[in-house]
Amino acid sequence: MTTIHLSRFTMLGAAVSAALILSACQPANDTIEATTEEITPIDTDTTVIDDPHAGHDMTGSAMTENGVAMSDVYKEYNDSMTTMHDEMMVGMNYNDPDVAFAHGMLGHHIGAVGMAKIQLKYGTDAEMRQLAQEIIDAQQSEIEQMQGWLDNNPDVAEPTADTKAMQQAYAGGMDAMHGEMMLGIADPDPDMAFARGMLPHHVGAVDMAEVQLKYGKDAEMRELAQQVIDAQQAEIEQMRNWITAHGGTLPSA
Repeated sequence: MTTIHLSRFTMLGAAVSAALILSACQPANDTIEATTEEITPIDTDTTVIDDPHAGHDMTGSAMTENGVAMSDVYKEYNDSMTTMHDEMMVGMNYNDPDVAFAHGMLGHHIGAVGMAKIQLKYGTDAEMRQLAQEIIDAQQSEIEQMQGWLDNNPDVAEPTADTKAMQQAYAGGMDAMHGEMMLGIADPDPDMAFARGMLPHHVGAVDMAEVQLKYGKDAEMRELAQQVIDAQQAEIEQMRNWITAHGGTLPSA
């Protein structure tokens, strides 16, 4: 399996300033190296993946800005993103594109369900609460599907011809997704925080599914990828319309 070296990635969330280098989990016999100041030189054939959460406090403790504690809503979203991040970083380290997609999307879906439960706990808007429940219902079944598939489809022992390109594509999508999510979940309104956080999360899922359609070969995982694109594109438009109608800020891209 290709050795992955994480570098620092710094993002500024709305009213959020924190710094941490987070070492991600990965399958046995792999090595992830993270430093606080500089990256150790690497071989030219080594894939380099930026950790999109480096620079953000993903420790699960309440974040602060100038000594002021962040809200419980933000803290719970932050904790949920930590779990999702760890699972997705594990997924990117697999050699086989289909296995990498299933592991990465599994972590992504777990994150979506976690965010939706936070919305049901704190949100009051009827449309966003309904969307949250629909996300839980749909993605929980897909979580079970991916878990069952992974039980019967282990990773390949050596990188394939597509491994490096696949990993780099996933890393680029995670950079964009997590930066926008950090901005979104910092919104002081719980319903807007959900919509602004879940919107880039869905965009990230579509990006991952497109990577799978480009590199994956397993028929079941390719079909799942297309289902993710079809379902989440519709919800992306719904959230964009809701955010605009309620005076919120859409992602920059």
